[in-house]
Amino acid sequence: MSARNNILQRLRERLDGPLSAPESDFAVVTNRGWGPEERLARFERLIGSVHGEVVHASRESWTTALAEVLADKGVRRLALGKEHPVAAEARRALADAEVELVDVDREIETWQQEQFETVDAGLTSTLGAIAETGSLWLWPTPDEPRLISLVPSLHIAVLDAETLEDTFFDVVEKHGWAKGMPTNALLISGPSKTADIEQTLAYGVHGPRELVVLVRHAGTTQESPDA
Repeated sequence: MSARNNILQRLRERLDGPLSAPESDFAVVTNRGWGPEERLARFERLIGSVHGEVVHASRESWTTALAEVLADKGVRRLALGKEHPVAAEARRALADAEVELVDVDREIETWQQEQFETVDAGLTSTLGAIAETGSLWLWPTPDEPRLISLVPSLHIAVLDAETLEDTFFDVVEKHGWAKGMPTNALLISGPSKTADIEQTLAYGVHGPRELVVLVRHAGTTQESPDA
């Protein structure tokens, strides 16, 4: 019998019964009590502190705001999905724009060089954000693969204001990660950045050098909340 099997057998033959998980107090990682305005203000302040940009728009006008971002950034080729409502609406709005829409539902081997060399930006939806850390969270799918948020020099993420949570713990609890842990969740807290041994910070070395978060609000366009 191997050492591994010996250990497992001893655990199974415990005389005092199976081990039980100790009770845990998670109060320190939840219960912030922030309202929607404070939550959004914290998120915007924190993601802005690491060079993330936030653009506010109403649900009715967000594609107009998107077109303005693309024009301001000089985007000519935009990678995006097809099936997600965010991608589908963006495609309809940009059908006559001077932006080439790049399909991403392809095997990476067939367009890897194109993605790294000629795609200017990637557009994704988000499942929400975390106010405490200024982070977006995404759950990539075949329609919105992770590479369109990690490879192009500009990542544009569409966030619905009401999906903000106070803490990461709140996200995990509310969305039942304990029962269905995502295999490839992404937490994004700004554009890609790194520093050398002299602590000189550089953006875009290992991923997008710019991040624009397009926050959609119900009703009229909201002004940037005060921190």
